[in-house]
Amino acid sequence: MSDPFDAEQLEAARKIFAGPVAFLKSAPKLEHLPSPVVPEVAFAGRSNVGKSSLLNALANRNGLARTSNTPGRTQELNFFDVGDPLKFRLVDMPGYGFAKAPKDMLRQWRYLVNDFLRGRDVLKRALVLIDSRHGIKEVDNEILDMLDTAAVSYRIVLTKTDKIKASELAEVLERTQAAARKRPAAHPDIISTSSEKGMGIPELRAAVLEAIG
Repeated sequence: MSDPFDAEQLEAARKIFAGPVAFLKSAPKLEHLPSPVVPEVAFAGRSNVGKSSLLNALANRNGLARTSNTPGRTQELNFFDVGDPLKFRLVDMPGYGFAKAPKDMLRQWRYLVNDFLRGRDVLKRALVLIDSRHGIKEVDNEILDMLDTAAVSYRIVLTKTDKIKASELAEVLERTQAAARKRPAAHPDIISTSSEKGMGIPELRAAVLEAIG
């Protein structure tokens, strides 16, 4: 079950995301990162988990994050500015777990993500997206291990919850919470979302605000 955000928190989050949200830049390497001037919240997830759709739903804009039919196309860190004046940034991390990617691309992904997680002082939290139809897979455990090792606080977000029955979702939620409780850097509460139906989006916005303090 997600945190019981109150009406005030949900409304504050809605207002911020109803304001300016704009793509800033893509960073294929660490030297291209923007200056660390505001808090950042990163989104991680395997390819096809619905990350771009969720980011678009979060910001209530259709074309903010590019959705692709080719899993693993995004191999850069994409930064989005939120607020004017700037309040914080969202970071769309490159998707992982795409089977057809060449080994050198996988190695490059690991270096980029690992170095970013370890060296980004303004990174307040990562939101790790897990497909509710599958739960945590072995490939997800790799990013969770990286976050634990880097001591980056993270919260698990279930996606595509409209695609499964309520009873199945309850089981996945229970399993995911049990797994999160065993991990040192994981937030104990899970947020269930559907970008298509809008479920959990207000709570996710509030969770972003909570993360940046």
